[in-house]
Amino acid sequence: MVMTASNMMDLGTKAPDFTLKNTEGSTTSLADFKDAKALVVMFICNHCPYVIHIAPKLAELAKSYQEQGVEFVAINSNDSSAYPDDSFDKMVSEKAQRGYPFAYLVDEDQMVAKAYDAACTPDIFVFDQDKVLAYRGQFDASRPFRISSGNYDSTKNPATGEDLAYALDCILAGKTIDKDQLASIGCNIKWKPGNEPS
Repeated sequence: MVMTASNMMDLGTKAPDFTLKNTEGSTTSLADFKDAKALVVMFICNHCPYVIHIAPKLAELAKSYQEQGVEFVAINSNDSSAYPDDSFDKMVSEKAQRGYPFAYLVDEDQMVAKAYDAACTPDIFVFDQDKVLAYRGQFDASRPFRISSGNYDSTKNPATGEDLAYALDCILAGKTIDKDQLASIGCNIKWKPGNEPS
Protein backbone atom coordinates (compact mmCIF):
# COMPACT_ATOMS: atom_id res chain seq x y z
CA MET A 1 0.00 0.00 0.00
CA VAL A 2 1.33 3.42 -1.00
CA MET A 3 -0.29 6.36 0.81
CA THR A 4 -1.26 8.83 -1.90
CA ALA A 5 -2.97 12.23 -2.00
CA SER A 6 -5.56 13.24 -4.57
CA ASN A 7 -4.32 15.38 -7.48
CA MET A 8 -6.96 18.06 -6.88
CA MET A 9 -8.49 18.63 -10.33
CA ASP A 10 -9.03 22.32 -11.06
CA LEU A 11 -12.25 23.72 -9.62
CA GLY A 12 -14.64 24.74 -12.40
CA THR A 13 -13.79 21.70 -14.55
CA LYS A 14 -16.77 20.09 -16.28
CA ALA A 15 -17.38 16.47 -15.29
CA PRO A 16 -15.69 14.12 -17.76
CA ASP A 17 -18.16 11.79 -19.45
CA PHE A 18 -18.34 8.07 -18.69
CA THR A 19 -20.38 4.98 -19.42
CA LEU A 20 -19.37 1.98 -17.32
CA LYS A 21 -20.73 -1.41 -16.29
CA ASN A 22 -22.39 -1.43 -12.87
CA THR A 23 -22.77 -4.25 -10.35
CA GLU A 24 -26.32 -4.87 -11.56
CA GLY A 25 -24.95 -5.86 -14.96
CA SER A 26 -26.19 -2.84 -16.89
CA THR A 27 -24.40 0.46 -17.53
CA THR A 28 -24.40 3.81 -15.79
CA SER A 29 -23.50 7.06 -17.56
CA LEU A 30 -22.88 10.66 -16.55
CA ALA A 31 -26.05 11.55 -18.47
CA ASP A 32 -28.10 9.47 -16.01
CA PHE A 33 -27.51 12.20 -13.43
CA LYS A 34 -28.58 15.20 -15.51
CA ASP A 35 -31.29 16.20 -13.04
CA ALA A 36 -29.19 15.87 -9.90
CA LYS A 37 -28.82 18.95 -7.69
CA ALA A 38 -25.25 17.77 -7.14
CA LEU A 39 -23.27 14.72 -8.19
CA VAL A 40 -20.63 13.01 -6.08
CA VAL A 41 -18.21 10.92 -8.14
CA MET A 42 -16.02 8.69 -5.97
CA PHE A 43 -13.11 6.46 -6.89
CA ILE A 44 -13.14 3.64 -4.35
CA CYS A 45 -12.39 -0.09 -4.20
CA ASN A 46 -13.14 -3.07 -1.98
CA HIS A 47 -9.90 -3.72 -0.12
CA CYS A 48 -8.38 -0.31 0.68
CA PRO A 49 -8.34 0.36 4.46
CA TYR A 50 -9.08 4.04 3.85
CA VAL A 51 -12.26 3.14 1.96
CA ILE A 52 -13.21 0.50 4.53
CA HIS A 53 -12.76 3.17 7.21
CA ILE A 54 -15.33 5.55 5.66
CA ALA A 55 -17.69 2.93 4.16
CA PRO A 56 -20.36 2.80 6.91
CA LYS A 57 -20.60 6.59 7.17
CA LEU A 58 -20.47 6.96 3.39
CA ALA A 59 -23.49 4.69 2.96
CA GLU A 60 -25.37 6.61 5.66
CA LEU A 61 -24.45 10.03 4.29
CA ALA A 62 -25.36 9.06 0.72
CA LYS A 63 -28.83 7.88 1.77
CA SER A 64 -29.43 11.15 3.61
CA TYR A 65 -28.38 13.41 0.74
CA GLN A 66 -30.09 11.35 -1.94
CA GLU A 67 -33.33 12.34 -0.23
CA GLN A 68 -32.35 15.96 -0.98
CA GLY A 69 -31.70 15.43 -4.69
CA VAL A 70 -27.97 14.68 -4.58
CA GLU A 71 -26.71 11.71 -6.59
CA PHE A 72 -23.69 9.53 -5.88
CA VAL A 73 -21.71 7.14 -8.07
CA ALA A 74 -18.69 5.02 -7.13
CA ILE A 75 -16.05 3.78 -9.56
CA ASN A 76 -13.48 1.03 -9.02
CA SER A 77 -10.50 1.48 -11.34
CA ASN A 78 -8.06 -0.91 -9.67
CA ASP A 79 -6.31 -3.66 -11.63
CA SER A 80 -8.28 -6.67 -10.41
CA SER A 81 -5.97 -9.15 -12.13
CA ALA A 82 -3.24 -8.08 -9.71
CA TYR A 83 -5.65 -7.34 -6.83
CA PRO A 84 -8.38 -10.03 -6.95
CA ASP A 85 -10.13 -8.55 -3.90
CA ASP A 86 -11.21 -5.77 -6.26
CA SER A 87 -12.76 -8.13 -8.83
CA PHE A 88 -16.19 -7.42 -10.29
CA ASP A 89 -17.78 -10.35 -8.42
CA LYS A 90 -16.41 -9.03 -5.16
CA MET A 91 -17.70 -5.56 -6.03
CA VAL A 92 -21.19 -7.06 -6.19
CA SER A 93 -20.72 -8.56 -2.73
CA GLU A 94 -19.14 -5.38 -1.38
CA LYS A 95 -22.06 -3.20 -2.45
CA ALA A 96 -24.52 -5.55 -0.76
CA GLN A 97 -22.43 -5.90 2.39
CA ARG A 98 -21.89 -2.15 2.77
CA GLY A 99 -25.44 -1.20 1.90
CA TYR A 100 -24.24 1.29 -0.68
CA PRO A 101 -27.34 3.03 -2.07
CA PHE A 102 -25.52 4.19 -5.22
CA ALA A 103 -24.26 2.63 -8.43
CA TYR A 104 -20.87 0.92 -8.17
CA LEU A 105 -19.05 0.84 -11.51
CA VAL A 106 -15.99 -0.94 -12.86
CA ASP A 107 -13.46 1.04 -14.91
CA GLU A 108 -11.68 -1.89 -16.52
CA ASP A 109 -9.46 0.07 -18.92
CA GLN A 110 -8.84 2.79 -16.30
CA MET A 111 -9.62 5.53 -18.81
CA VAL A 112 -12.24 7.16 -16.56
CA ALA A 113 -9.76 7.35 -13.68
CA LYS A 114 -7.35 9.04 -16.05
CA ALA A 115 -10.02 11.47 -17.27
CA TYR A 116 -10.70 12.51 -13.68
CA ASP A 117 -6.98 12.54 -12.82
CA ALA A 118 -7.88 10.23 -9.93
CA ALA A 119 -4.94 9.12 -7.83
CA CYS A 120 -6.16 7.37 -4.69
CA THR A 121 -8.98 5.53 -3.00
CA PRO A 122 -11.07 7.27 -1.91
CA ASP A 123 -10.80 10.17 -4.36
CA ILE A 124 -13.93 12.34 -4.19
CA PHE A 125 -15.27 14.88 -6.69
CA VAL A 126 -18.43 16.98 -6.20
CA PHE A 127 -20.09 18.59 -9.20
CA ASP A 128 -22.89 21.15 -9.00
CA GLN A 129 -26.18 21.02 -10.89
CA ASP A 130 -24.39 22.12 -14.08
CA LYS A 131 -21.80 19.33 -13.62
CA VAL A 132 -19.07 21.85 -12.80
CA LEU A 133 -16.50 20.81 -10.18
CA ALA A 134 -17.17 22.61 -6.90
CA TYR A 135 -15.30 20.40 -4.42
CA ARG A 136 -12.60 17.76 -4.53
CA GLY A 137 -10.82 16.40 -1.53
CA GLN A 138 -11.22 14.49 1.67
CA PHE A 139 -14.35 12.85 3.06
CA ASP A 140 -13.26 14.17 6.45
CA ALA A 141 -10.09 14.51 8.51
CA SER A 142 -10.31 11.03 10.05
CA ARG A 143 -7.98 8.21 9.05
CA PRO A 144 -7.89 4.52 9.98
CA PHE A 145 -5.56 3.73 12.87
CA ARG A 146 -2.88 1.24 11.82
CA ILE A 147 -2.40 -1.52 14.37
CA SER A 148 0.01 -3.61 12.30
CA SER A 149 0.56 -4.51 8.67
CA GLY A 150 -2.88 -5.05 7.14
CA ASN A 151 -4.71 -4.43 10.43
CA TYR A 152 -6.57 -1.19 11.08
CA ASP A 153 -8.95 0.16 13.71
CA SER A 154 -11.57 2.74 12.76
CA THR A 155 -13.09 3.07 16.24
CA LYS A 156 -10.33 5.35 17.55
CA ASN A 157 -11.13 8.10 15.06
CA PRO A 158 -14.44 7.32 13.33
CA ALA A 159 -15.39 8.87 10.02
CA THR A 160 -17.87 11.75 10.09
CA GLY A 161 -18.06 12.81 6.44
CA GLU A 162 -18.06 16.44 7.57
CA ASP A 163 -15.99 17.84 4.68
CA LEU A 164 -18.19 16.22 2.04
CA ALA A 165 -21.35 17.18 3.94
CA TYR A 166 -20.17 20.81 4.13
CA ALA A 167 -19.67 20.91 0.36
CA LEU A 168 -23.08 19.40 -0.34
CA ASP A 169 -24.81 21.71 2.14
CA CYS A 170 -23.26 24.71 0.41
CA ILE A 171 -24.43 23.57 -3.02
CA LEU A 172 -27.96 22.84 -1.80
CA ALA A 173 -28.13 26.25 -0.10
CA GLY A 174 -26.73 28.09 -3.14
CA LYS A 175 -23.63 29.16 -1.22
CA THR A 176 -20.04 29.27 -2.48
CA ILE A 177 -17.78 26.50 -1.21
CA ASP A 178 -14.51 27.61 0.34
CA LYS A 179 -11.79 27.02 -2.25
CA ASP A 180 -9.29 26.06 0.49
CA GLN A 181 -9.93 22.32 0.27
CA LEU A 182 -7.86 19.49 1.68
CA ALA A 183 -6.73 16.60 -0.49
CA SER A 184 -8.07 13.14 0.10
CA ILE A 185 -5.52 10.63 1.35
CA GLY A 186 -5.68 6.91 0.61
CA CYS A 187 -4.14 3.96 -1.17
CA ASN A 188 -2.84 4.65 -4.66
CA ILE A 189 -4.98 3.46 -7.55
CA LYS A 190 -3.58 0.12 -8.70
CA TRP A 191 -2.69 0.84 -12.31
CA LYS A 192 -2.30 -1.84 -14.93
CA PRO A 193 1.25 -2.10 -16.32
CA GLY A 194 1.74 0.68 -18.85
CA ASN A 195 -1.28 2.65 -17.63
CA GLU A 196 0.52 4.51 -14.87
CA PRO A 197 0.09 8.28 -15.22
CA SER A 198 3.26 10.15 -16.10
